[in-house]
Amino acid sequence: MAADGGRWVGLAVDFSEGSRAALQWAADNLLRAGDNLLLLHVLKDPDYEQGETLLWEASGSPLIPLSEFSHPSIAKKYGVKPDAETLDMLNTIAKQKEVAVVSKVLFGDPREKLCQAIHDMPISSLVIGSRGLGKLKRVLLGSVSDYVVNNAACPVTVVKPASNHA
Repeated sequence: MAADGGRWVGLAVDFSEGSRAALQWAADNLLRAGDNLLLLHVLKDPDYEQGETLLWEASGSPLIPLSEFSHPSIAKKYGVKPDAETLDMLNTIAKQKEVAVVSKVLFGDPREKLCQAIHDMPISSLVIGSRGLGKLKRVLLGSVSDYVVNNAACPVTVVKPASNHA
């Protein structure tokens, strides 16, 4: 992956409030200078009209530097829709924490693809946001974070979004 030998910290992102909370938690509690932050974004229903989707379906996209991932044409190429707030947070964290940020887009079931990425890449830990599903919805819909916690080959931290009811 990178020649600098720093730690690889994975962050599952879907550009939701939960993934922004996970990003902030990782910045505040885990990331340190010299680390590599690997953003893992899984498209459950990829657009097969785009050639890149078919090309990278099994292995996921190549690693995409943050500077390129922020560019609308690259995001569109992989079918990703990053929001401005998350991109701003990533750019700020990369500069302040002195970490290299790269993205990898995966295609398929998020539970399986996240675990596969952890297995295939030298990730020392993964941070994932929680959607805050209730017990019934979690049983019916399945929780990505529950699955990853129980099947990942590295430590996983699940971060709940801040509650507005405080």
